[in-house]
Amino acid sequence: MHKVGFFRSIQLKFIIIYILLLILAVQLIGAFFTGQLSNNLEESFKDNVSSRMELLSYNLELVFNRERTETEEGISLESEVQDIVNELSTDELTNVIVVNNQSIIIGTNNNLLEINQRITRDIIQQVLFFDTTNEDDFINESGEYVYVRVDPIFDNENKVVGAIYMESSLEGVYNQLDEINKIFLQGALLAIAISAIIGVLVARSITKPIKEMRRQAQAMAKGDFTQKVKIYGKDEIGQLSEAFNDLNSRLRHSYATIEEERFKLSSVLSNMSDGVIATDQEGSITLINEAAGVLLGKNPDDLIGDDLLDVLQLDEKLVDISELRENSSMIIDFSDDNQPFLIRTNFSTVKDDQDAVNGFITVLNDVTEDEKVEQERRDFVSNVSHELRTPLTTMKSYLEALADGAWEDKEIAPKFLEVTQNETDRMIRMVNDLLQLSRMDAEEYSLHKEETDFIDYFHQIIDRFEMNLPETMTIKRELPNKKYQVWIDKDKMTQVLDNIISNAIKYSPEGGRIFFRAENKRHYLLISVQDEGMGIPYDRLEKIFDRFYRTDRARTRKLGGTGLGLAITKELVEAHHGRIWAKSREGHGTTIYFTLPLIKRKRRDIR
Repeated sequence: MHKVGFFRSIQLKFIIIYILLLILAVQLIGAFFTGQLSNNLEESFKDNVSSRMELLSYNLELVFNRERTETEEGISLESEVQDIVNELSTDELTNVIVVNNQSIIIGTNNNLLEINQRITRDIIQQVLFFDTTNEDDFINESGEYVYVRVDPIFDNENKVVGAIYMESSLEGVYNQLDEINKIFLQGALLAIAISAIIGVLVARSITKPIKEMRRQAQAMAKGDFTQKVKIYGKDEIGQLSEAFNDLNSRLRHSYATIEEERFKLSSVLSNMSDGVIATDQEGSITLINEAAGVLLGKNPDDLIGDDLLDVLQLDEKLVDISELRENSSMIIDFSDDNQPFLIRTNFSTVKDDQDAVNGFITVLNDVTEDEKVEQERRDFVSNVSHELRTPLTTMKSYLEALADGAWEDKEIAPKFLEVTQNETDRMIRMVNDLLQLSRMDAEEYSLHKEETDFIDYFHQIIDRFEMNLPETMTIKRELPNKKYQVWIDKDKMTQVLDNIISNAIKYSPEGGRIFFRAENKRHYLLISVQDEGMGIPYDRLEKIFDRFYRTDRARTRKLGGTGLGLAITKELVEAHHGRIWAKSREGHGTTIYFTLPLIKRKRRDIR
């Protein structure tokens, strides 16, 4: 936010308003004062003129009313009038003219006029004619503003015998008024200047807390809630500052809460194994976590703003995202030629207070393994059903034959009973294997491990099989003449070796050889059993450890196998922290490898 200049600030506005109000007040006071002063000066001037006129009229009336005889010699009326005029009209700005009832000048102080000159001014004629005082203001030929007053002169019989004309200049009054106005203007300017300075101080006192609140608001906008606005008083601005500080505290608490929740949400989204995608109401992606980017194989930042239907490859199934139903779910196949990959998507809508949809939340789960396990479960049920149905069908057929009378045939009945017994034994072995696998899956079995010299133990197992080996087969032992200590459960490991060696004997042809090897690989012992049987196709090699998987079902069933031996073997080897695998070539036999961890020398020394 840019800094506010002085000429755009509220401080200048306060000063201008303050000065304008002051100027208005000064103007109103000046206008009223000037008007009243002008009236008072004019009234005072006219009162002064009136007083002089009264004095002059009194003296002149005495002169006009004095009786004069024909024999009396001395001062004439004109001389006495002129003497009175000269004596009483000493002011140079006053022009006095005394006329008789014939408008003849009998006395004056105006050098431009002569005695016994007739004067025809209207204002004098009006006074002589109407017997009343008359006055007027006008501008004379010199451009001066003058005041004229004409009073009648009465005799003892109250008849007009003459008139007094007095003309006085008002320039002195107006000059005095101008001087007073100048003084008043200077005082007003000085008052405005002082008031402007005071206005600046007052404006600063008002705007200073406002500026501080502005700075604090800018800091709050940047997320800084540590500062407080200083409170300068208890007035409205002080109360506003207190409210602003209270707002700051509340916002700081709310911001901290929001940040904490945002951090929790970010942590949850970042550490979720499920992918989460948020979109707006148009379907554009606004938020996506790392897990979703991993599942989709793209950088999450690059997907912001993309259309959800395009990202999930649903543009062919759905035209618009609004077609998604709330809390709907679907499985999307992202599999390729090399690897299956299935993602389950769960959609939910985000609604506002008015129940209008303003976004969507999509949760992604990798269900490849779940679908694989589900398929394996279905295959397992199918295989179990098939494996049990075959011996049950055989047993039912033979038992029905025996029930129909074959039991009376001494040659056929024993054979039928033998077949039934063999099938029963095979089903018992299958059920036992299934129970063992079930316990392994549920981890309800325990290993009783003990330190064992594996080479010596391996020789004992081989000796047991060698005693019952057909004469056409040969055993080759390529075992080191050393001791290798391992921690094993002998019973479980015997079951492992029995399954592997039994399969090698079953699938070995007449005259075939079986090789037993053991190699020290520093941290573990590598054991292998190799036969020269028919071998296993390469594409089926990894499946031989699956439950109920057989490369040759007919032959395996004929030999009494359940299809679970190698699956149990794999579980037991992995329970000993080892690994098992196979290598084979069709027509050249099969080799089963598995590893067992060796006991470290230090560990044996401690024990």
